Amino acid sequence: MLLIKNGKLLTMSGTDYDIGYILVGEGKIIEVGEMTSAIEKKFAKIKKPLTVLDAEGKYILPGLVDAHCHVGMWGDSVGFEGEDGNEMTDPIMPHLKAVDGIYHMDRAFTEAVQNGVTTVVTGPGSANVIGGQFVALKTFGRRIEEMVVKDPVAVKIAFGENPKTVYNERKQTPTTRMATAALLRESFERAKEYKELLEKYQNEPEENDKPDYDIKLEALVKVLKREIPLKAHAHRADDILTAIRIAKEFNLRLTIEHCTEGHLICDILVDEGIPAIVGPSLTDRSKVELRNLSLKTPGILAKAGVKTAIMTDHPCTPIQYLTLCAAMAVREGMDEQEALKAITINAAELTEIGDRVGSLEKGKDADIVIFDGHPFEFRTRVVTTIINGKIVYERDGNERV
Repeated sequence: MLLIKNGKLLTMSGTDYDIGYILVGEGKIIEVGEMTSAIEKKFAKIKKPLTVLDAEGKYILPGLVDAHCHVGMWGDSVGFEGEDGNEMTDPIMPHLKAVDGIYHMDRAFTEAVQNGVTTVVTGPGSANVIGGQFVALKTFGRRIEEMVVKDPVAVKIAFGENPKTVYNERKQTPTTRMATAALLRESFERAKEYKELLEKYQNEPEENDKPDYDIKLEALVKVLKREIPLKAHAHRADDILTAIRIAKEFNLRLTIEHCTEGHLICDILVDEGIPAIVGPSLTDRSKVELRNLSLKTPGILAKAGVKTAIMTDHPCTPIQYLTLCAAMAVREGMDEQEALKAITINAAELTEIGDRVGSLEKGKDADIVIFDGHPFEFRTRVVTTIINGKIVYERDGNERV
């Protein structure tokens, strides 16, 4: 068992504690509360082996969650040999699984742990109209199977310049936004037909033939059945609206990824009930559709009532700067609590893993980070990172990573 005591707990569950404690056992949070003399006496009676961390003067938060990145898909300092995030041979690739392309021993995972990021939602890039399946992972583990929180969490689709640019160079569809939308509609119509044939066969196998197995359509059927959402790469306002339009046509669940011009249409996002995963903001305006890139965007969206998370899009912004991304949003007007939620509980809930991570609550995974100051103070550093109840990093140099 593990006891963390005397720290300032920012639980992200609605109740904070100036001098709090967390009791951990078997990888889960057992108790969270205010530290008192009675509680101290209670813990003194625990007979099981108990490791105690005194966090006096420090801040304790849930492990940070990056809701959209490509950690492990693009190898650190490697080049082409480590680039496994875009299969640029076919614009429709829903069957590709991120777990099959992730290098779990990449240095970025170590840097994530050292900076308090305990969960990443990572997956394919945006070269294709449909790029493949994202996965949620813990950032520590011997093998990818031990790290998986949920697989898949979403299917990635992309609008705008990226698929246009890739396939224009290949002299292949799509080279326009019209073609991108048309390919999406065609894919979901085919998946809808495939789903109906499967259901007919399952309901009356004697009367109907089973359709030939199609790995691409199988992946899209999960989206049509609303089992998993779409992660829609969309920067420009019109691309965001096209993503919403197509999702409504097929009754699909949707999050807008990047949402660079979301602040220009935040009233529509509110009306449609569409959440946003914003970023990367700490980067240059590298293409035309980023001309309205602003650190103010997440704050404007959150104030308008859009449920908002902040991402790094690693390696676009390195994973270790997730906290800095949120801090910069605060500097540009975002409410501090909303910014903390954007990299913890909101990020977890928008990627549908909030039942396990994102807040310090009884029964959740014991993913905990201890900071030596407020997370948004520039000089603050991570002191200890705990994943699944195990201390995996300590700043004293005794690294377990």
